[in-house]
Amino acid sequence: MDAPNSLTVLDRDQLRDITMDDDSLMREILSVLVDDTRRQMELLDSAIRDQDVTRCMRLAHYSKGACANVGANSAAAILKDIESKASNREFHACEAALGRLGQEMELLRSAAIAL
Repeated sequence: MDAPNSLTVLDRDQLRDITMDDDSLMREILSVLVDDTRRQMELLDSAIRDQDVTRCMRLAHYSKGACANVGANSAAAILKDIESKASNREFHACEAALGRLGQEMELLRSAAIAL
């Protein structure tokens, strides 16, 4: 059982709750989440390079919610950090956090495969 905190790669209990414990659905949701977040990361990278506060915050906020909804707590925490850093125009910190998010997506993909 995973403890719900910001360091948990995947809160399996939360994922089970939203999928009614359907293993196939859990894998599908995580696969879609990882793929969508990867696409959003490309857009975030562009927003960070352009130093576009509004776009960066909007993209991070969208992905943060998607991750939090399925129990991808660590990814959600990183995205929350990006959103906060962007609001303060700390784009170098956003870039570093985006790198951590890429690593987190790989961990999440592995968690999906292990289901």
